[in-house]
Amino acid sequence: MVTLPPAVTRALDRVVGRIPDSWLERAHAAADRAREVTDHPWLERLAQVGLVAYGLVHLLIGWLAFTVAWRIDPAADDADQAGALQMVSDSPGGLVLLWVIGLGLLSLAVWQAGEVLRWWTGLLHPDRRLHAGFVCAKCLAKAVVYGALAVVALVFAVGARYDATESTQDLTDELLDVPGGAALLVLGGLVVVGVGCYLAWRGWTAGFMKDIDLAAAPDRYEPVIGSLGRVGYLAKSVAFAVAGGLVVFAALTKDISTATGLDGALNTIGAAPAGQWLLTAVAVGFAAFGVYALARARYPDRDPAT
Repeated sequence: MVTLPPAVTRALDRVVGRIPDSWLERAHAAADRAREVTDHPWLERLAQVGLVAYGLVHLLIGWLAFTVAWRIDPAADDADQAGALQMVSDSPGGLVLLWVIGLGLLSLAVWQAGEVLRWWTGLLHPDRRLHAGFVCAKCLAKAVVYGALAVVALVFAVGARYDATESTQDLTDELLDVPGGAALLVLGGLVVVGVGCYLAWRGWTAGFMKDIDLAAAPDRYEPVIGSLGRVGYLAKSVAFAVAGGLVVFAALTKDISTATGLDGALNTIGAAPAGQWLLTAVAVGFAAFGVYALARARYPDRDPAT
């Protein structure tokens, strides 16, 4: 079992020991009241809608990546989340569907963030602090991802437009003009690469199965869900690693044209030797993850530590 260094543990214990008991009691009471909202059955149902939307977005990204690999439609939308939502917007009834997707993903973000309320007290106990901190950080990170995607969906729903590649390049350009900005970009790119490595580990070890209520799912579905999740997570890990690498390259070369997010990462994969087949494999992986997300919507298990 991994533990914090003794010096760090002692320092945290001193900080926790100085917190008045009345403050802790108020924090517990506030967390209990918040959990009444995050544990409400209706929020879980709305979160399931968000998971369906999340799966749909990945299915569409898979299709867009496939069109890039085989040059089916040169005028197709960007092969990223914004491109997928643009496809929804352009479809019949797309604006209504975008509102459903956006609000569902927003509910999913709140539902996921509510997991922190189940684990934060572990930060008060030395023997559980590291594990609780990891779980809380992971849940908050997921909530941020779902929330950001919800915002993009709602931006499209109100008739506005959002270009992820342009926004990434603008942010990169602004940071490069700030002292130490290049170092921040390198750090950010390495963090994205690290996320890719984590996704690869999660796919390889099938840790994603903790998000599925296996007791509720039929036994015959478990190996199928496991295979879909492995392929999906490994494909996403490749895309994240390439996207992070492009950010690092942009920081080192001062060339913002390479900081292009997921769309740029998928196009870079497609431009590599045998890239057509590599990108096809990644496209299939994103589609597989989309189906896995649909299975998670059908049999959700919010506890990330079981």
